[in-house]
Amino acid sequence: MATLGAMFGAGRVETFMGLPACRDLSALEARIVVMGAAGCTPYPSVGFYCAGGPAAIRAAGAAYAANLGHVDFDLGGPMLPDGVAAVDAGDIEMHEEDPEGNRARLRGAVLQVLGKGAVPVLLGGDDSLPVPMLQALGDAGRRVTVLQIDAHIDWREEVQGERWGLSSTMRRASEMAHVERIIQVGQRGIGSARTADLRDALAAGVEFVPAGEVARAGVWRAVDLIPEGSEVVICLDVDALDPSVMPAVIGRTAGGLGYWQVMELIGAVAEKGRIVAFDMVEFMPDRDIDGMGAMVAAQMLAGVIGVIARQG
Repeated sequence: MATLGAMFGAGRVETFMGLPACRDLSALEARIVVMGAAGCTPYPSVGFYCAGGPAAIRAAGAAYAANLGHVDFDLGGPMLPDGVAAVDAGDIEMHEEDPEGNRARLRGAVLQVLGKGAVPVLLGGDDSLPVPMLQALGDAGRRVTVLQIDAHIDWREEVQGERWGLSSTMRRASEMAHVERIIQVGQRGIGSARTADLRDALAAGVEFVPAGEVARAGVWRAVDLIPEGSEVVICLDVDALDPSVMPAVIGRTAGGLGYWQVMELIGAVAEKGRIVAFDMVEFMPDRDIDGMGAMVAAQMLAGVIGVIARQG
């Protein structure tokens, strides 16, 4: 089938938007590093249910591989300004039967990227991936603000006996000494949170900006909560987006954020602080409709890379 990319000269590529591949992080010379993972710490009942997420998002970006130098009107110029390099490091090897090893491999890869002065951009895969990414930032001596954009709060102590899974990400983050504050945006509907989970999060100092508030008043209270000059980790679960534009999630819930609300928030954070790590998780290819979710994820990822490339 003919594609838009073919019309403009795009061919088959293995990396996101045809970025240069970097399979050896010890030789890294770039400001931004895209890397993927099938999952990290699975629950026995579902395994790596978002395993194809990174490949689907890369495939959706392939149509623009010949156009990296073209204007991205979401950014007001090309995705990468002159002098800023980004690479794709491929996927980190993950095994469902080895969650401890998965976490160690991801933590080590992110630490290598940080050690080179670059920003890791992690594609998932499920929402257990941010935990070792956040641990690596502590290993690197960074003190960070976590901005989670998600339909759910992820404050369960454990699920099916697993403490490091996707429902516990923000609770585990709250236990890390280098995480100075947590701001969570986009909550809505009924999810996994119990009343006690919300109470614990509030007691830990979490600031919540629910999706309903964003719909009524915009993202600006969330932006105001970011300290001036802080280093920020953005954890984006794609189910934060409304299912009308992001159907490729396990739990579709009406009333989600729009594309521009998410991009406006991320852009404002980069102006007020500095994004030092980013993840995009919970993309479930089996739930996509005509590739629409993958296209939105790829467009948003290009925008985020462009925002990071322009900060500072």
